[in-house]
Amino acid sequence: MAGRPTIEDVAAAAGVSVATVDRVLNGRAKVREETARKVSNAAEAIGYHAATAIRARVMADRPEIHLGIVLQKERHAFYQEFAQSIEEAARQDPNRRWRLTIRFSPGQSPSDFAETIASFAGKVQAVAATGIDHHEVTAAVGLLRGRGIPVFSLLSDFAPGLREAYLGTNNLKTGRTSGWLMHHLTRRSGKLAVFIGGHRFHGHDLREAGFRSYLREYTSGLEVLDTLLNLETRQLTYETTLELIHRHPDLVGIYCAGGGMEGAIAAIDETGRSRDLALLVHELTPESRQGLLRGTVSTVLSTPLQPLAQEVLSAAAHVLDHGMAENPGQRFVTPIIVTPESL
Repeated sequence: MAGRPTIEDVAAAAGVSVATVDRVLNGRAKVREETARKVSNAAEAIGYHAATAIRARVMADRPEIHLGIVLQKERHAFYQEFAQSIEEAARQDPNRRWRLTIRFSPGQSPSDFAETIASFAGKVQAVAATGIDHHEVTAAVGLLRGRGIPVFSLLSDFAPGLREAYLGTNNLKTGRTSGWLMHHLTRRSGKLAVFIGGHRFHGHDLREAGFRSYLREYTSGLEVLDTLLNLETRQLTYETTLELIHRHPDLVGIYCAGGGMEGAIAAIDETGRSRDLALLVHELTPESRQGLLRGTVSTVLSTPLQPLAQEVLSAAAHVLDHGMAENPGQRFVTPIIVTPESL
């Protein structure tokens, strides 16, 4: 299509008359919902300049759903991208009108997450949150549930029995996948190190358990060292990785089951161990992408954020339409395995 799309182009793409497109755009007369949606989809597909206005007209008579989102690490690329994915999924939802309020936990402590989650009481219809499994967080979830506000745990589960559903990867299976990858990436026997962000991150615990489980079952020449706590910080991971490399000349692999991978990447680059040391990390960020390109990072297990964002909206809408579940469940998305050859 040459030039800027016109109202005639929208009509042709939607298979309707120009007058019908005009009625949808300007609200001059009632148009059947199916036809209006067809016009809106066509306008977006061809890049019509008033596509947003058409969509607003189509969605105007639908009830608004106010969803609260709690994320962490406001400056981290992964969480910024996650927020953008949820916002985009809300804009593109053809059936519902969303209002999102996104808040970032000010820190990683139980009270930080609990207070941020509880701050939505009486202000939204549902909450989807990252967090840790701690009694303070569970109490905040119970407070919202008592007021009829369902809470969904994201990425790492918390408040079992009270949260409405867990949405994210199957972390136990992801850990076993990491074990399989490490087994096939290491070229010799030796020691392996595992970093987790904290003992209250349920997802990290499951990844570690799956990783160790696979290696116990299928390998004999790889020894997994005691698990290391990095508080998801770059500096602590950097310092600990340097110490690991110094203390264990036979170190052959590192698995970062949570955050802080940037420190491990920097330490391996500094010591020149990228050729004989496998590094598995989570989430494709600018740092992990560059690590892959340099050969410092062996493999990234990346959460598919667009499908997960759509799951968040779908789960929230379903609960608001049908009521909270008697038996809270879980919905899994499959991680994407990224290697240097994927880029």
